Amino acid sequence: MRGAADGRPLEPALNTLSRCFAVVLTIVVGAAALAVELPPSTPVPGGVVVLPLGASAERPQVLAANGVPALVVGQPSGWSAVVGIPLAAKTGPATIAVRRAGLRDHAVSYRIVAKQYAEQHLKVPQAKVDLSPEDLARYERERAHQAEIIATFNASWPGELWMRQPTPGPRSSSFGLRRIFNGQARNPHSGMDIAAEIGTPVVAAAAGRVIDTGDYFFNGNTVWLDHGAGLLTMYCHLSAIDVKVGDTVAAGERIGAVGATGRVTGAHLHWSVSLNRTMVDPALFLREAAAAR
Repeated sequence: MRGAADGRPLEPALNTLSRCFAVVLTIVVGAAALAVELPPSTPVPGGVVVLPLGASAERPQVLAANGVPALVVGQPSGWSAVVGIPLAAKTGPATIAVRRAGLRDHAVSYRIVAKQYAEQHLKVPQAKVDLSPEDLARYERERAHQAEIIATFNASWPGELWMRQPTPGPRSSSFGLRRIFNGQARNPHSGMDIAAEIGTPVVAAAAGRVIDTGDYFFNGNTVWLDHGAGLLTMYCHLSAIDVKVGDTVAAGERIGAVGATGRVTGAHLHWSVSLNRTMVDPALFLREAAAAR
């Protein structure tokens, strides 16, 4: 065995050097994994606000409105909260609560500013507007179930916040539109509609896990994906569902096909993004759409 100039064998020194290099590489890779590119901060009803939280050794916990846990990304040198704002939120001051181990909770303030959304008038079968007692009972059951799904929050954290459009085609209806069905006002549009022919493939907007599938009165055939830490996506009106609950899918992997099931005026995909139990504008998570704002 060859030795160093002082006669000591090289092998122990090389082993020590290798271990040190491995530790440094692990730290660098881990730090890179924690660095997530953020969507634009858009503090409007239906938008997403990004709030710097400063540095701390451990990821802080953030509670949004009504104590709902919110998404926190970053690394020990600097964390950020990414918080969804409800469409029904009033303009003016708002706060989040920040919790760190061993410290008292403190509030971080921001201000919600107004945004004017457009109005859309649609004609649909009257039975989809004035529900029968049986359909109303079905809708109430489905609404309670969907509330449980949207409350999903697991311990994994998204590695990427930018998403891909889940099916090709033009946007036929944007988030936030005030919907008027057969002359009757209903809740604003909580997602993005993409016009496409029946059977067009629908793919996962980001990597995730299937947490719900089903045929719903208004949404038709639907798939929900969990991307971690309260970030969810929903895909509605499908003609086919190609995944089942518990499946793990990669970004861009097929999950179904465009259809015209549920309450629709034609074939399209309704795509929603939910953050801290709040439906927010999906366009904020599309790099090209966000850059054009």
